[in-house]
Amino acid sequence: MTEFWLISAPGEKTCQQTWDKLMVATTRANNLSDNNKFNIPDLKVGTLDVLVGLSDELAKLDTFVESVVKKVAQYMADVLEDSRDKVQENLLANGVDLVTYITRFQWDMAKYPIKQSLKNISEIISKQAAQIDNDLKARASAYNNLKGNLQNLERKNAGSLLTRSLADIVKKEDFVLDSEYLITMLVVVPKQVHLHQYLYIQYVVRIFMLLFEDHDSGLFSVTLFRKAIDDFKHKARENKFTVRDFQYNEEEMKADKEEMTRLSTDKKKQFGPLVRWLKVNFSEAFIAWIHIKALRVFVESVLRYGLPVNFQAMLLQPNKKNMKKLREVLSELYKHLDSSAAIIDATMDIPGLNLSQQEYYPYVYYKIDCNLLDFKV
Repeated sequence: MTEFWLISAPGEKTCQQTWDKLMVATTRANNLSDNNKFNIPDLKVGTLDVLVGLSDELAKLDTFVESVVKKVAQYMADVLEDSRDKVQENLLANGVDLVTYITRFQWDMAKYPIKQSLKNISEIISKQAAQIDNDLKARASAYNNLKGNLQNLERKNAGSLLTRSLADIVKKEDFVLDSEYLITMLVVVPKQVHLHQYLYIQYVVRIFMLLFEDHDSGLFSVTLFRKAIDDFKHKARENKFTVRDFQYNEEEMKADKEEMTRLSTDKKKQFGPLVRWLKVNFSEAFIAWIHIKALRVFVESVLRYGLPVNFQAMLLQPNKKNMKKLREVLSELYKHLDSSAAIIDATMDIPGLNLSQQEYYPYVYYKIDCNLLDFKV
């Protein structure tokens, strides 16, 4: 289960008592969840007006940074292509897996100094996430263009003989070149067409030589007089043969091969640095995201429970089979905090209240979902 519930409740005589009560209600008695304390440092509170405004701003920032985290994770999966089973092992935060990072969360004092105001800390995170988002767009665009160009060339060199490039099939000796009177043409013959249906044309010099075949058809060369081209094409259509529009040009074929080699080499050169960038910046974005959750818990707890700051933040990893029961136990445990919460049902449609878009409980609650790879960019 990669879903976590980050909640807070006011400290009773001590915050430890709040923690002990939760543990008794959810773990020791009925194994509803695995719980960890979620450590939030002593942040600067500021004024009530600032906290109210910041609460809305942090909600928007939370959504934005989560989207950046998911974009980076999804693009990692796209870049790794055939090695998607290795994506999860590359999605680390501060060098550890995501569950370990969240359950052992420690505020990063160096990145987000707690002497700064809450507003400044949120702006630091916002700028950092925006920079990662912009860099991702630029890097993804460059890599996708390169990858797309290479795939287009690869498609030209694969597929049906009716459409694919013939540069890697034909050789110079298959053609009569630089002749005033003769021309070599290439014909695709379906395998279900018997080869005894050769086109006996008065002006054909060299009848069908097989150059290549795949599951569906064969590629043949035929040399004829130039004045017989129209007659030859007409009879080919009658016999369900397809004449390929092809002129042997060694320079063009060499250029195509060199372009494919160049693109393939460039893709390999960019792959390693791109994966390293994605790993580093996924970690940065994910860490920023969890710090936003911490900020939201702090701000909402002060707004709900008042001053002085006295609450216990707790991280619950619900047992999937018992999520409904866990929610009931928490409601019973904390219903005294806000009696109005007991009558608010998120499924109710009350004019003027957009409750269907949010979850409200008597305790502070935010969900953290580490299942990041269902997101499509």
